Amino acid sequence: MKIDYHKKFYKTFDKLPIKIQEKFYERLRIFSQTPFNAILNNHALTGEYRGYRSIDITGDLRAIFELIDKDTALFIIVDTHSNLYK
Repeated sequence: MKIDYHKKFYKTFDKLPIKIQEKFYERLRIFSQTPFNAILNNHALTGEYRGYRSIDITGDLRAIFELIDKDTALFIIVDTHSNLYK
């Protein structure tokens, strides 16, 4: 799967601690090979993020993305669950 990033993604990602950034890349490797691996909890979103999907990075950290087509995902933002779903 091809991975792209929205400019908004970099603003939130760059503020994360290095260990959390490394965890994101670990999950991204899993996602690129098996997007619906159970560990990712890949699921569709509703409300403000209707049309997007989310994967779990850590217990509280989520990455929101949009499927552009069957082979391309555009990551929009990464943040804590509480910050994303206020």
